[in-house]
Amino acid sequence: MLTDVHIVIMGGDARYLEVIRKLNELDAKISLVGFDQLDQYFTGAAKVDLEDINPATVDAIVLPVSGANEEGVVEAIFSDHVVRLTEEWLEKTPEHCIVYTGISTPYLERVSRHVNRELVKLFERDDLAIYNSVPTVEGTLMLVIQNTDITIHQSRVAILGLGRTGMTLARTFHALGAHVKVGARKREHIARITEMGMTPFYIKDLEHHVSDIDVCINTVPAKILTGRVLAHMPPQALIVDIASKPGGTDFRYAEKRGIKAILAPSLPGIVAPKTAGRIIANVLSELLLEEFVVEGD
Repeated sequence: MLTDVHIVIMGGDARYLEVIRKLNELDAKISLVGFDQLDQYFTGAAKVDLEDINPATVDAIVLPVSGANEEGVVEAIFSDHVVRLTEEWLEKTPEHCIVYTGISTPYLERVSRHVNRELVKLFERDDLAIYNSVPTVEGTLMLVIQNTDITIHQSRVAILGLGRTGMTLARTFHALGAHVKVGARKREHIARITEMGMTPFYIKDLEHHVSDIDVCINTVPAKILTGRVLAHMPPQALIVDIASKPGGTDFRYAEKRGIKAILAPSLPGIVAPKTAGRIIANVLSELLLEEFVVEGD
């Protein structure tokens, strides 16, 4: 249990309702910042403004998946007020206070380093990313079905990247009968793609592997679908770019060539917010219990 552990949840989307429920079940003391327009009521969770919280009492801060921008502003869809985490406020928290975020940002890295607070990036954890790959793949399938006039079965699909999401994507499209080729950078990934029964290629040779595809799914957060690559891609092809913003596609040139390119980060929060929220809640609660509950309690 997290009894008497004071957790501040700053902003977030529908996924964070599951986080609130889970931490509430664990008896944490919860302060909700940026939830003033939320209709739901959680017993034991108080909707407050950040300035009303004594930072010296805070044990953990939970930020949205997107973290905080260069002004310290966090996404808060349940509020019309600006929610900002400042260095001055964070510095007043206890030394043991931990900041949990979905992804890191230069601002968070800089501020947490200046005030010597631990910054935990949930989406860089293998467990959360693997669990999260399932709703991501379901959302990708939805977009492909909605934006093509062919079946996935027998379609020619190129998947870029064999990370935790890329592997689930490759297995799913392969299982549905698509002809899947996968681009990777590492030799061991090329070997794994071959072992999985798909066609491997090195991403550095990408322009030579897109001339015959129906769908291209990018998971790599770097500009790899450049104009040079897109010039070799059929105009009727569909690109679904699920890498974090701004994605890995030259969207301007894709539009010029008539290639439909969709930037779709954070698919789990869009297509399955309850499931995605439970994934975040379960991993976060395990980390909090490990940190704040003495063994044997």
